[in-house]
Amino acid sequence: MVKFVSIILAAVLVNNYVLRQFLGICPFLGVSKDLKNATGMSIAVVFVMVIATAVTYPIQKALLEAHNLGYLQTIVFILVIAALVQFVEIALKKFVPALYRALGVYLPLITTNCAVLGVTIANIDAKYTYAESLVNALGSGLGFFLAMVIFTGVRSKLENSRPPKAFEGLPITLVAAGIVSLAFFGFGGIVENLFK
Repeated sequence: MVKFVSIILAAVLVNNYVLRQFLGICPFLGVSKDLKNATGMSIAVVFVMVIATAVTYPIQKALLEAHNLGYLQTIVFILVIAALVQFVEIALKKFVPALYRALGVYLPLITTNCAVLGVTIANIDAKYTYAESLVNALGSGLGFFLAMVIFTGVRSKLENSRPPKAFEGLPITLVAAGIVSLAFFGFGGIVENLFK
């Protein structure tokens, strides 16, 4: 149980895919203008990260590693993630139309979110067990959620500020993202020392 807690804390704070590893930057910058949109996108990302890990881990172990096809990992994982997102979209549209309408455009956007692919590959590289991989995927999704919510708050403050002319628009957004990212670098070492 302690191992699972340390994996979640590390994924959320120390190894945050958006703020520390710089994966998933496109939705991070594009959807973080509005809290409702950021929350919807984040919930969809958490769900897809866990489902993608649940499917890609057995494929890696039973198919790719068993037949010495590890070099196909990235291609296979991208195809699996794209297929999963499409399947989830179809299933939600048929069985839970309210949730499908609430998620709207966010599900197709997740197909191109490299953070999802990053989590599935990192789980294999870290040699996590199946359960640890699922916990890491959940923690990584929660880290994405946290980054989105925090940055949405920062962007709402930026809307009411008056930066120098050269920094208006995207430049001040990138500077703010860098500062938020630096804040997360401060968590490095805390989780490791906490659970020694």
